[in-house]
Amino acid sequence: MKIAAQIRKTIESIPEGKPFGYDDLGIGQADFVTAAKALERLQKKGIIKKISKGIFYKPEETRFGTLGPDYNALLNRFLFKKGKRVGYVTGGELYNQLNLTTQNYFRTKIATNRSRKKIEKGWLKTSTVKSYAEITEDNYQLLGVLDALKDIRNISDTSTSQAIKILAGKLVNFSKSAIGDLIRLSMTYPPRVRALLGAIIEEKFTTEFDLSDLKSSLNPTTVYKLNVKEAEFPTIKNWNIR
Repeated sequence: MKIAAQIRKTIESIPEGKPFGYDDLGIGQADFVTAAKALERLQKKGIIKKISKGIFYKPEETRFGTLGPDYNALLNRFLFKKGKRVGYVTGGELYNQLNLTTQNYFRTKIATNRSRKKIEKGWLKTSTVKSYAEITEDNYQLLGVLDALKDIRNISDTSTSQAIKILAGKLVNFSKSAIGDLIRLSMTYPPRVRALLGAIIEEKFTTEFDLSDLKSSLNPTTVYKLNVKEAEFPTIKNWNIR
């Protein structure tokens, strides 16, 4: 089968709105030039549209007009590589999902183990930051909680105390093993994150978890100023949080 016919046949099976690139078309590097010309002809016919260099989608026509590419599918191209998770959404968009803020954000922040760069892919506008730990499908949500603890003083539309209450309420629904993983992962985060996590776990779980390693990882003379009242969270005094 000729390259152009192969591309046309493959594209027919791709859902409308789903982004695709050369890898999705099964095109070898030696055929990229031929493939590029075939894709250019399909663009001129309006069968596909270009999102950015090497990324396309089939537009869906509705009575309200032409729809753009599937945002989540486009985002996933940067969160997964060959089926393996390599990133997760963090920052304001994540904190909105965690009910820590009602503010909407127009730029998505991605934490990743890979190279950090700004991504401008048509409708998708992101910035990237280096994650504090190796990302897996099993731990990325825990890393998101630790990110929220790290940024807790700077989350829009909420006080530090209110944000702590919300996160603490989520932690009580975590499994014992998840809390253990959270403690382990926090060791790669700044000391204030470990101190705040320790105070929350001590408050919500009393003596259920061994926090000795967490506490010994902190400088006993350092005070963490988070503008939290002891009357609201009595355990903060045990972790030098003010």
